[in-house]
Amino acid sequence: MMSWKRKTSSGESPFRGAEKEKVVVPRGHVPMLLAGGDDGGDHHGERVLVPMRLLSDPSVAALLDMAAQRYGYGQTGVLRVPCDAGHFRQVLDGAMHRRCGISSSA
Repeated sequence: MMSWKRKTSSGESPFRGAEKEKVVVPRGHVPMLLAGGDDGGDHHGERVLVPMRLLSDPSVAALLDMAAQRYGYGQTGVLRVPCDAGHFRQVLDGAMHRRCGISSSA
């Protein structure tokens, strides 16, 4: 999992300021916003890039199902996931280990 474009010090979302600075998502990755325990607004949480190959992992798919239940399928912009960063890293670490035989914490 890669961190991506943390919010600016003014609290403005860098996703909205794309005209000021072009935001590029690397091919094969999905941008996500880890909403944690807050309201899931686009000002809160950690922004991450997730390799697409991990989306079919059962643990990651369960988080995506939680996102669909909480926010619906009509989310606009970056995909919000109701999960704190620590737990999300553990889920992705397990998914990478199962899919690729590697660990992100190594």
